[in-house]
Amino acid sequence: MTVRRFGVICGAVCALVIGIVSLVVSGVFDRPTSVAIDKFTQLLAASAAMMSYWRAARGRHGVARHWRLWMAAAMASLVVGLAVWIWGQVFLGVALPSSTLAPIGFMLVPALTLCAILVLAHGGPGNLPGHRSRLVVALDGLIVVGSLFVLTWVSLLESIVRAWATSGPGFATVVAHPAAYLVMLVVLLVSSWTHRSVRQLPVLFIALAGLAQSSSGWAFAYLVSKGATTIPTAADIGFMVCPAMFFLSSIAPSSAARERVGSTRLRAGELLHLLVPYLPMLVTGLFIVVGTATGVRLNPLEIYVGLGVVLLVIARQLLTLIDNVKLLEQLRDSREKLRHQAYHDPLTGVPNRALFRERLDAALAGTSPVVVLFIDVDGFKDVNDNYGHAEGDAVLRIVASRLQACVRPQDVVARLGGDEFGVLVDGYPQPPEEIGKRVLGALDEPHRTANGSHVIRASIGISHRDAFDPTLTADDLIGTADAAMYTAKRLGKGMVVVHGTVEAELT
Repeated sequence: MTVRRFGVICGAVCALVIGIVSLVVSGVFDRPTSVAIDKFTQLLAASAAMMSYWRAARGRHGVARHWRLWMAAAMASLVVGLAVWIWGQVFLGVALPSSTLAPIGFMLVPALTLCAILVLAHGGPGNLPGHRSRLVVALDGLIVVGSLFVLTWVSLLESIVRAWATSGPGFATVVAHPAAYLVMLVVLLVSSWTHRSVRQLPVLFIALAGLAQSSSGWAFAYLVSKGATTIPTAADIGFMVCPAMFFLSSIAPSSAARERVGSTRLRAGELLHLLVPYLPMLVTGLFIVVGTATGVRLNPLEIYVGLGVVLLVIARQLLTLIDNVKLLEQLRDSREKLRHQAYHDPLTGVPNRALFRERLDAALAGTSPVVVLFIDVDGFKDVNDNYGHAEGDAVLRIVASRLQACVRPQDVVARLGGDEFGVLVDGYPQPPEEIGKRVLGALDEPHRTANGSHVIRASIGISHRDAFDPTLTADDLIGTADAAMYTAKRLGKGMVVVHGTVEAELT
């Protein structure tokens, strides 16, 4: 289904739900009729969600099929629970809290939905980049749970628990129902921090359904704890919204294709997820501040849990700082690695032409003498043709190593391409000819590899700058050294030719 078509259906469903809720809450009909409309609407929406999930699962394979089958089972449980509830409350008039099979069916819904979320999370395309440690994610979950506990305890949970202590097993299911949805929401939230596959539009509507059901569930539990035998229709708004959200989740287009777009699309979502653990704590803090300002007294349990949440936040911040330091170290290492790869030859490990040119520009900006050697390996083609490219690569590595050994550590040895090397000597203490002869002598020795020994010589062209010259460029020095190298090759190879000497002028 396309996003545009889903948007139209979503708007229509939301408008229908608002209309039905307004009709039920307005008191136009008597209570039995309003309750019947309420419950039969929920049953119809839950049945539609069940059929839609089942149909969607049949046309898919793998994880996409499995999590939808779990959701179809959850919707089937909701349908059974609603059907039994309607039969008991509407037709038989069973008193609240009910001890029929309906609460069991309602309890299975968040449990089966939780299974669907876990299947989707652990069987999806993969985890998000590991920039958040598992301990930080666990702390986020505890912060959310602790904040919600304080909020619900201060507002209504304390009175509910007191009623639970004096009531039978029927009231236990009344409390467990919204609590199960709360657990489902926390698991879904934490899974969305760590698993990209959970960040989909269907899961968003599942979360909205769980939030609506949990809200009305807590209101229902509070009213029952106060001894209510009939529940106001306004308390059922969340129950009416929940099946509609489940239905929308069953037809919502999956965003799996969007996950393959660049990671930059997730930055806004990442920021939201970083803020989410603090939002419940902020709401809870405001609630407590307003409550204490109006005369509400906190008991020791509320104080201790609140302090525990604050300590969890402090621990989370410390771990986040540690994670950030590790991230900076990884980023620095990655930058150095990328820079090395960009400026060094992967075969020999020496600098490449780009870095050689950069160092030559820097040397020409100074005032010290500069010498450039352009070296062409003679006989390298024969090694490649007769022994293979692997043997030729081994010879090139030996050449690079010998060149580095016969110059100073501050000098630059670079592979300029193929069998051509360059040497930059900044501030040379010897005449250029002496440097060239030393390099030539180092390369005259046989090159021994694992497969044999090869006699490799070189033709070397040298250009140099004795004093600072602002008109001289790197291209000038490299070009004249290259020309001198070709002169050496024409004169018989295995020679050193310095640009500007008699040999260079004769050719």
